[in-house]
Amino acid sequence: MAEDNPKRQGIGSLEIGLHILDYISNATRPPTLKELSSALDLSPSRAHKYLVSLLREGYINQVNQTQYTLGNSSLTLGISALRRINPIQLSYEAVDELNEITDKTVSVTVWNGSGALVIKWLDSSQPISVNVRLGAELSPLNSAAGRIYLASLPEKRRRELVNQHYRGTRTLPRHRGQGIPREMLGAHLEKIRQQGYCTFFSDYLPEVNVLSMPVYDLNGSIVTVITLLGMERDTDIEEGSELFEQVRSCAEKVTRQICGQPSSLSVSDGSSPNSLR
Repeated sequence: MAEDNPKRQGIGSLEIGLHILDYISNATRPPTLKELSSALDLSPSRAHKYLVSLLREGYINQVNQTQYTLGNSSLTLGISALRRINPIQLSYEAVDELNEITDKTVSVTVWNGSGALVIKWLDSSQPISVNVRLGAELSPLNSAAGRIYLASLPEKRRRELVNQHYRGTRTLPRHRGQGIPREMLGAHLEKIRQQGYCTFFSDYLPEVNVLSMPVYDLNGSIVTVITLLGMERDTDIEEGSELFEQVRSCAEKVTRQICGQPSSLSVSDGSSPNSLR
């Protein structure tokens, strides 16, 4: 039957029009007719006919009389698609696959204002012994997911949470077995923000490694954090390792699906990265 044929017949002219829209949307600057026709292997006269139709329907606009950019109809279409995106559900689906591929414990967290809230938890076939489950609120400093969120917060709120932690305990937050003095915490969090991940190497759970990476939305804000946990002996999470790349691929996949991008703005608002006192 026709439905079973992977080479189903379509409308070639529609596909060409969509290729033109794709090229315009991905171009670093509004392309000219000549650039479009050359890039898409169309004659200038043929490309012009498509551009006329797209202009007529409002999917593109003409600028400087020779260049083309996306129009209001494209904007409306994009906004409509974004409204239908559910980043939480997409994160769930992504960690389902990550859990199956790696056979490691994985989780999804969201920020609840004061800590990382676990909204999905999947054990490996050999569960590790941790006192964390669905619905748990993780410390913003003593969890890998929490530090991801903490590093992205505005300076004022971040300072409040850091002050609260140091008032409540004499135990220093740790990284690779070493305590992090308060005067060094700002630089540590800024490094996490710039690198886009946080790792623990048996820092809080004996012989357990933890890797967390953020999922970003269109505004560069973190919507979820994806975390992988495993026993130290068989869970290499160093940058460049297979597991590291699998977690990164997972987080980046969801970020792409929701048209997200990491924020390029510094959370310190121009202050020194060590200014958390």
